[in-house]
Amino acid sequence: MGAIWRFYRDQSFMLKMSVGFLLGIVVGLIFGESAGVLSPLGDLLLRLLNLIVIPLIVFTLIAAVDQLNPAKLGRIGGKVFVFYFITTGVAIVFGILLALLIRPGVGLTLPNAQVDVPERPSIVDTLLAIVPNNLFSSLVNADILALIFVSVVIGLSISSMIHSGEKRISKMGHFLNDLTASLSEVTFRVLNGILQYAPIGIFAIAAAAIGSQGLQTLISLGKLAAVIYGGIALQFVLVYFVIMKLFGVQIREFFRNVKDAIGTAFMTSSSLGTLPVTLKAAKRAGISEDVATFSLPLGATVNMDGAAIRLGASVVFAADIVGLELGFAAILGIIVTGTLASVGTAGVPGAGLIALSIVLTQAGLPIEVVALVAGIDAILGMGATATNVTGDLVGAAVVDKSEEKRMANLHSA
Repeated sequence: MGAIWRFYRDQSFMLKMSVGFLLGIVVGLIFGESAGVLSPLGDLLLRLLNLIVIPLIVFTLIAAVDQLNPAKLGRIGGKVFVFYFITTGVAIVFGILLALLIRPGVGLTLPNAQVDVPERPSIVDTLLAIVPNNLFSSLVNADILALIFVSVVIGLSISSMIHSGEKRISKMGHFLNDLTASLSEVTFRVLNGILQYAPIGIFAIAAAAIGSQGLQTLISLGKLAAVIYGGIALQFVLVYFVIMKLFGVQIREFFRNVKDAIGTAFMTSSSLGTLPVTLKAAKRAGISEDVATFSLPLGATVNMDGAAIRLGASVVFAADIVGLELGFAAILGIIVTGTLASVGTAGVPGAGLIALSIVLTQAGLPIEVVALVAGIDAILGMGATATNVTGDLVGAAVVDKSEEKRMANLHSA
């Protein structure tokens, strides 16, 4: 048994998820509705995902934010963050709009899913809900936007303590930084264990879904994949190409220099794992070391344009399944939550499933959709990660060009 476990453990996440999904399809087609007996294995995966969502948001966000040096959150940091939030926001809008146009989830249902359609909050309520009345009630009710807000505030406070001129305060800040980093590491170790089980849960979910609905599920997932890759194409052409043109970055030369990083991201589905290649690509593209070493590691954690496209499309997919028409306030909430949730998703394989859990929970939509979408996570993750890394590099190149122009204007003045 030990040898079998080691063999399974050492296989790539993408391979295990793909095999689990394909086996589930085969079992579902062969046994039909009888495959529903496997549903408890899928329910267990959903429970595990629910279990890890809140600590993942809180600990990873605090740990990410409290490492930021306030001195670096000046001119360059401001430009980098503006770029990240704008491109991520546009990306999730692309995902939502294409999904609303194609409606990949229409006609699909979730087996044994009892879902209450949530009431639509007003725009004012959506914005006010970001600041919680009670932190503990937000934890109990899984109020994701409020938890993200609190985590960012705590992270920035710890960062200011670390860089305080008072030795006692700085020492406490370092202690809190080490504590949150440790808690974040524990959370990721638990997550790694959940992801080891995920292919089994995906197998069960796929078998039950295909068994009860047949090829309709595959057709819907195929439409969802088409929507997401269509959004990725729009992100490249209408966002990256246009911004690079505006800032004078040579598009062909840029992509020739960074193609290795994009290809590595596509094959590994890991922004963080690709980071060494990304840094080398930035140097080859002529991006200054100051900008690259600050923005690229940060981008590998917080800049998730590809993931944002997936989130936007997948939430509409989920809403179609339960027959919920998304109003403007609901879409705004999705955009805000999806953009902010990207900060808490690590650039590693499988993190997109957690981000989707976060956004679905906030929108009051069935988390069962996570397991359904996870069946094609390998296909979606490859394109999404390549987009994430491309966005990081484009952001670094644009900020670098902006700094060059600023310096040139100062010298000419």
